[in-house]
Amino acid sequence: MRQYSPDLTPPWKKPKPVPEVPADPGLVVEEPRTGFCGAVIRCEAGTVTLEDRYGKHRVFPLEPGGFLLEGRTVTLVRPAGKAPVRPTRTASGSVAVPGARARVARAGRIYVEGRHDAELVEKVWGDDLRIEGVVVEYLEGVDDLPSIVESFSPGPDARLGVLVDHLVPGTKEWRIAQSVTSEHALVVGHPYIDIWEAVKPASLGIERWPKVPRGQDWKTGVCRALGWPTDNTGAVWQAILKRVRSYKDLEPELLGRVEELIDFVTGSGGA
Repeated sequence: MRQYSPDLTPPWKKPKPVPEVPADPGLVVEEPRTGFCGAVIRCEAGTVTLEDRYGKHRVFPLEPGGFLLEGRTVTLVRPAGKAPVRPTRTASGSVAVPGARARVARAGRIYVEGRHDAELVEKVWGDDLRIEGVVVEYLEGVDDLPSIVESFSPGPDARLGVLVDHLVPGTKEWRIAQSVTSEHALVVGHPYIDIWEAVKPASLGIERWPKVPRGQDWKTGVCRALGWPTDNTGAVWQAILKRVRSYKDLEPELLGRVEELIDFVTGSGGA
């Protein structure tokens, strides 16, 4: 007697098997439920992280038939025998160097105006600075800059770079910067009253940084206007800093100045 399969579904009505595709870095797929389209940047147990053309990241579960590849439904799977995909760029946008050791610190230094400035520079440029052997320190105030430069005695093998807040021609900060600038000491600045303003508002979910009337403490005024706690601006800053993931979260006016200082101190930007 013939043996018949209990499945009487005609062959042409049976669903086609969904192909499995390794989630290799750079593979561009779409998550159909949300319409999010991006390239694979990380694949870990059970999840895949995509980055769209605007730099936005989304994490999705690795579900059967969960993605579209060139219009076809596919199942993304973790690449066989491969470790999780590692970022190929540092937070500053530089090419990452896996396993690179920190270089012995140079004699040259970069000074920034305050602790928050130093923490932001470390968050975005820390990997680059360690490879270049550049140490970042912070001033307690720009008024101390002349004595620091005099004590440092910058020279050809010990260049000094300084980042100053609100460096606008005609201001006190501008006059101090002019007085210490030399062949081996470079002072640059951004136009913002405080380093907080160098973080793009969109990265924090706000429309814009509020205007604070002259004579008021800027940080306190900003917190009050945005409904943030006013009794601990340090904690507010830490919350802001967590939202900074890469250079894409910072304003170009700050990015250019920090890159200029790194080039100057390392000698790659010319004398």
